[in-house]
Amino acid sequence: MVTDTTKGTEYWRWTEARWTNPDLDWKGAEVISAGVDVGSVSTQAVVMVDGQLYSYSNMRTGSDSPESANNAIQWAFEGTGLSLDKIHATVGTGYGRVNVPFATKAITEIACHARGGNFMYGPSVRTILDMGGQDCKAIHCDERGKVTAFLMNDKCAAGTGRGMEVFADLLAVHINDVGEMSLQVAEEPPPVSSTCVVFAKSEAAGLLREGWPKERVLAAYCSAMAHRVMTLIERVGVEKEFAITGGIAKNRGVVTRLAKELNVEPLTTDMDTQIAGALGGALFAKALHEKKMKKK
Repeated sequence: MVTDTTKGTEYWRWTEARWTNPDLDWKGAEVISAGVDVGSVSTQAVVMVDGQLYSYSNMRTGSDSPESANNAIQWAFEGTGLSLDKIHATVGTGYGRVNVPFATKAITEIACHARGGNFMYGPSVRTILDMGGQDCKAIHCDERGKVTAFLMNDKCAAGTGRGMEVFADLLAVHINDVGEMSLQVAEEPPPVSSTCVVFAKSEAAGLLREGWPKERVLAAYCSAMAHRVMTLIERVGVEKEFAITGGIAKNRGVVTRLAKELNVEPLTTDMDTQIAGALGGALFAKALHEKKMKKK
């Protein structure tokens, strides 16, 4: 008897992760700040020690936003000896920002991604594309990470992490492998014609029935996804110092095609691109605490 080892595999599930900076010690720090980004698909918690990245967690958002926020921050604390009572200020951001029970303040994800992107990519970055779970944002910012203009697409899952999850499940390809597999084609196929995930999924199923290999179907969808995102960025304008945040920034198939369409090579970072919002939140939290201390 042959056993189906793929049964029950969650192809759509992003890999969860946590990290602690081995070179930092929070004991004796002047300001310990945190940011929690409760998104539609994933939740990130970031802890900063005197403005330096100390630890973070990146996990799936559950059905309960307060619980997701608590789970994320506790995972970021794991093994550090930190606890909520040792954090001087916390900013909640993302869709669930008002549901972070321990937050000092809630700040929009637009502002937090700009601030976090500025920290992550450096003060030269001027255009930030946040490719999130259920929306896509094109943000212009100045050298301090302050938002100067933005546009958002939140009416369709095309060009978002959720859309990519749908295709990963359809093709039984783990979402971590989608980008690389989409580049394994001898020549670029025409993109899927529909900008709606529901119709694009139907179109892709038809291509599979016609005998298209999975990598070719993925190439067609990644190409369509990159083109849809490009039209959003063009409306806000792209400057040379361009960076991408969010989960789709990890998808080389989309990023490579988007860079080609824009004729701009995105800046790179060693940090997890999904923590940009929480990172910005932690930076705002630090500033809030310092402002409070000056008033005393």
